[in-house]
Amino acid sequence: MSKHTKLIQKILSGRQDQAIHFTELLTLLNLLGFSSRISGSHHIFYREDIPEIINIQPVNEKAKPYQVKQIRDLMVKYKLEEDHE
Repeated sequence: MSKHTKLIQKILSGRQDQAIHFTELLTLLNLLGFSSRISGSHHIFYREDIPEIINIQPVNEKAKPYQVKQIRDLMVKYKLEEDHE
């Protein structure tokens, strides 16, 4: 099982939201085909086929648990998988 597959399973499980590193979340969003821009500490992710915009900020080196949940909800809602292009 690849490192990225493990990360996706970790996020989808919902049991470790407080333990997700911010860089892992950035990597995941890039793997899922999101584009990004940065405004201060805000990392803003978007994808043309998804109307919602994801806005995340780090707390120390970790992702905020509620933002991990928001991303998980989008992954489930839109059936997002790793972009293999």
